[in-house]
Amino acid sequence: MEERERTDRRAALLKVARLGGAAVAAAGAAVWLSSRSQREEPVPAAASGKRDFRVAPDSTLPQLVMAQGEDPRRLVRGVFDRLGGVRRFVARGDIVAIKPNMSWDRAPEQAANTNPDVVAETVRLCLEAGAREVILADAPVNEPHSAFERSGIGPAARAAGATVVLPERRRFREVDLHGEVLNVWPVLEPFLAANKVINIPVAKHHNLTGATLGIKNWYGVLGGPRTRLHQRIHESLADLAQFIRPTLTIVDAWRVLLRNGPSGGSLSDVEVRKTLVAGTDPVAVDACAAREFFGIEAARLPYLRRSSERGLGALDFERLLARMT
Repeated sequence: MEERERTDRRAALLKVARLGGAAVAAAGAAVWLSSRSQREEPVPAAASGKRDFRVAPDSTLPQLVMAQGEDPRRLVRGVFDRLGGVRRFVARGDIVAIKPNMSWDRAPEQAANTNPDVVAETVRLCLEAGAREVILADAPVNEPHSAFERSGIGPAARAAGATVVLPERRRFREVDLHGEVLNVWPVLEPFLAANKVINIPVAKHHNLTGATLGIKNWYGVLGGPRTRLHQRIHESLADLAQFIRPTLTIVDAWRVLLRNGPSGGSLSDVEVRKTLVAGTDPVAVDACAAREFFGIEAARLPYLRRSSERGLGALDFERLLARMT
C-alpha cells in the first residue's frame, strides 16, 4: 500500500513537472513569436494609423511660399531658404523618403511626372544637411522601371545620391490607415521606415478631381486595387492626408499639364510656368496651386474641404503665402 502511494505521488510530481515545463516552453514561444511579430509586422504606424513627419512650427517663418525663376535648381534652394533652411527640415542622420510623381512612361517635357531637376536638387540638399539616406519611391500606373527611367527622375536622383526603390511586392507592408474609406492597405515601406518625408508632386489636370497636386500624390504610396478608391475619391484623399503628415510639400509647376491629365501626352497641353509652391501646410499648398494654375477655388475641391474639416490644414492660404521673385 505504501509502495503504491509513493508510486502515485511520483507519477503526479512528474506530471506537474511536465506540465510546468510545457507552460514555460509555451511562454517562451509566445515571447519569441511576439518579438518576431513586432519586428516583421508593418511598423508601429499600424497601431495609430497615422505617420506624422512634421517639424515644429516657427511663427517667424512663412508656412507657404511661391517662387518663380529661370533655374529649377535655384528655385528649390530658394524655397528651402525662405522656409527656414534645409536644416530646419532635415537633421544629421535622418532617413528621408521623397515622393515624386513618376507614375507615367512619359518624357519630362510632357509634364506627367515631376521635374527631375527639382527632385535631384532636393536630394542634394537633404544629403548636404547630413541625411543618412534619401530614398525615392512610387507605385506607378505604367511599368515602374520604364516610368522611372523615361521620366528622367530615376537617373537624376541616383546621380544626386538617392536610393531609388522599385515597388516590388516585398516592399509593401499591410497597414491599417483607420480612414473613412481606407482601412487595411499595402503601403510602400520607405514611407513607414523614414523619419522625414518630402512630397514633390507635379501640378497637372485630373479628370476626376480637377487637379492632381500634393494630397493626390499620396495615391502612389499604396499598393492594391487603387482604382476602387475612385468611387469615393475625395474621402480616400482626405484619409491619405490624415495618414501621412509630410515634413514638406513642394508642388513642381515648372511645367503644368493643363488638359488631358493625369497621363497627358501632347505638348500642346503643357504650359511652362517656371514656378514652385512649397510649404508646411499641405492643404494650403494644394489650395494655392489649384487656384494659381487651374483657376479652381478650394471650395470646389471636396477633398480639400474634408481635409480642412479634419484639422489637417487651412483652405485660406492667402494669409499664409509669401511670394518670392
